[in-house]
Amino acid sequence: MTPASAHSPGPPAAHRNYGLLTAAAVVTGLGGNGALIAAAFAVLDAGGDGGDVGLVAASRTLPLVVFLLIGGAVADRLPRHRVMVAANALNCLSQAAFAALVLAGQPQLWQMMMLTALGGTGQAFFSPAAEGMLMSSVQGEHAGRAFAVFRMAMQGAGLGGAALGGAMVAVLGPGWVLAADAAAFAVAGALRAFLDVGHIPPREAGGGMLADLREGWREFAGRPWLWGIVVQFSIANAVVGAADAVYGPLVARDDLGGAGPWGLALACFGAGTVAGALLMTRWKPRRLLLAGTLCVFPLALPSAALAVPVPVSALCAVMFLSGALVEVFGVSWMTALHQEIPEDKLSRISAYDWFGSVALVPLATALAGPAEEAFGRTASLWGCSALVVLVTAAVLTVPDVRNLRRRTKEVAVSSGSADAERPVGGLG
Repeated sequence: MTPASAHSPGPPAAHRNYGLLTAAAVVTGLGGNGALIAAAFAVLDAGGDGGDVGLVAASRTLPLVVFLLIGGAVADRLPRHRVMVAANALNCLSQAAFAALVLAGQPQLWQMMMLTALGGTGQAFFSPAAEGMLMSSVQGEHAGRAFAVFRMAMQGAGLGGAALGGAMVAVLGPGWVLAADAAAFAVAGALRAFLDVGHIPPREAGGGMLADLREGWREFAGRPWLWGIVVQFSIANAVVGAADAVYGPLVARDDLGGAGPWGLALACFGAGTVAGALLMTRWKPRRLLLAGTLCVFPLALPSAALAVPVPVSALCAVMFLSGALVEVFGVSWMTALHQEIPEDKLSRISAYDWFGSVALVPLATALAGPAEEAFGRTASLWGCSALVVLVTAAVLTVPDVRNLRRRTKEVAVSSGSADAERPVGGLG
């Protein structure tokens, strides 16, 4: 029995939705993480080089950034489960076409880029709808534990999917792994079709898409803790992404013994996120964002470890620790959003969150090579580490980040829904 169904006082439909959402996330986690590996090898097997792999990866990120805010507005206007199923259908079809091209032999680069872009477009509409749906599917003081269980299942599936996908690419080839991902989207979409939105209050008629976007912006910009942390992670995700995608493999090649040790280090980070989610099923920090933000500081350690560089065993330990602690932030962040954001605006706020998380990653990845040439690899890695520390320390200067408190059951009942619209500082 899930934490939501075991402890939360909400309607049965919400409990059922939580189970369906968790099962579907596991299915797509198993398929999607293997497909990321398969797509890269599909490009290389077709005669492409590292630059072509980067172009295909960028083809997914660009439409994701472009359509995220629109996707959030659509998900708050239409039934979220229908948006999710439609997005899953688009992902299923695009991956099935990608798989067919690869299995047929010699896919063209532009074809792979186009199909990957369709997948990114689907993700742009899916992610805000999915996060809003999840948050509306848990209630009460045990929401944090429900989010932790969900994230533990999702992270575990991602870890297993990457390992399984790598093995399948080696044995069967990338085409069959892409086909398996298409099948996973089909299964997940079928599960999500059974989601029940009857317990969610009807949306009031709005003034159109632009009005919805403006309303979402006012909700976002009016909460310093919200936009402060999104800006923080825009920078932190960008530099950590550059370190992982560019510098990590280079350090592994030159100093650690090749791709194997780097793959092991990444697996340790994934295992750490599972451990962190497990910890959060038991720990309920009173000051949600303060505890979560303090746990972001260790995210600077992997770049520092690569800058030294430390032995493989020490790097794996650092990766595990940083993965576990950043997951403490992840669960705390979801709990804060669930607690503070009105239900009818959840998807739009989630879209801003996602937008901030991915917007600067392509730029940072593109600049990683020139930065290495200008400053050297070691200095660039220390710069990545320093930026994580600086932006995390800066966001702690926001009073609402330090003072936002987890609501108890009694506070939530006595304050009523109107409290969701009050400034965070008024909750302390």
